[in-house]
Amino acid sequence: MELGPPGGAGPAEPGPRLRGLRGDDRAASAAWLSEASAGRRAPSVAAVLPAGGSGERMGVPTPKQFCPVLERPLISYTLQALERVCWIKDIVVAVTGENMEVMKGIVQRYQHKRISLVEAGVTRHRSIFNGLKALAEDQPNSKLCRPEVVIIHDAVRPFVEEDVLLKVAIAAKEHGAAGAIRPLVSTVISPSADGCLDHSLERTSHRASEMPQAFLFDVIYEAYQQVTYKRDLYAAESIIKERISQQICILMDAKEDEEHVGRCLEEMLKKELNHVKVTSGALCHAGRDLQQIILEQCYNFVCVNVMTSDFEETRKLLNALEESNLSILYPVVVISVHFLDYKLVPFGQKMEHLMQIKEFAKEVKKRNILLCGLLIYYPQDEQKLQESLRQGATIIATLIKERSFGLVGQLMVA
Repeated sequence: MELGPPGGAGPAEPGPRLRGLRGDDRAASAAWLSEASAGRRAPSVAAVLPAGGSGERMGVPTPKQFCPVLERPLISYTLQALERVCWIKDIVVAVTGENMEVMKGIVQRYQHKRISLVEAGVTRHRSIFNGLKALAEDQPNSKLCRPEVVIIHDAVRPFVEEDVLLKVAIAAKEHGAAGAIRPLVSTVISPSADGCLDHSLERTSHRASEMPQAFLFDVIYEAYQQVTYKRDLYAAESIIKERISQQICILMDAKEDEEHVGRCLEEMLKKELNHVKVTSGALCHAGRDLQQIILEQCYNFVCVNVMTSDFEETRKLLNALEESNLSILYPVVVISVHFLDYKLVPFGQKMEHLMQIKEFAKEVKKRNILLCGLLIYYPQDEQKLQESLRQGATIIATLIKERSFGLVGQLMVA
């Protein structure tokens, strides 16, 4: 990555031209800094700049913070803007490991001062947290001082004025947290569930949040410690969801001459879910077999019903699951699959039976069981049947992976 011509200029040339402090702001700045001369310790202030972005949204190979503007990386201008503010004691930049040497080169070439580099995290949130940890004085060999106020700013926003930085810092000292805002210029709408306009917000009553933001250090550091813990819980939940999707139990309700269609669905599921363990058994023996499956903690069940639109066998399965209390630990997904011949059974009669799934689903949802229905027309010629089975397997796989409460009680057709 090219950083610009050799022998680059110092931090004052070139750079964004910032307005000086206005009268009231100059007085506030003077009061802020005069605390030390009056025998009182001036509030210590540091800044954290997350700079771990990859440039994906911008659609360029070079992260935008390193893109050259007038032959100088954009982030250098932002650092220069903060360096001009004498009361910001430390500036911590969080950058990815692969760009660490690039960032060191920028600091050296453009003679930036008061800059400390830390490794960025996988998200902006974790990058900021890493910057805060560097300021917390609890890191080995740390040369930084724990500030009273910390300013968080974007590495790609160089046109930040000292009066804005001063205002958010003073407000954070007084209130604990503060941030820059601006009036809304675009219309903001609230859509309805079907994607249509529900209502638009009154622009004069709302503001857009901007950077920089400032916080009492102890407030934001404690908050990030708690939020990081919660995010780790979300990550753990994602892992759990992935793991419990690795086993499916298929229960058949079919005579011997009809059983093959259920077996075909089972084979299709095995193809759709390469690494998933698929077990099957007859509903007539479900009592004994199901208890063993529950003991193995299977959370996904497909109940196959051939040539019937009632839910008698599915209800037996639901009753067994309710008695087991398996769903106390995590939601159990049950998909009631019905193979029906639309030529033999009047469509209205068939759908009337199948729509009962909504009532069943509403009841078992209270016990953390997610019930959905799937209708597959049968018999069909072999080619059409294979396509329907493939679509059905895809739907089942998606329902099991997503475990969406929003699809509970829905009847899908393959």
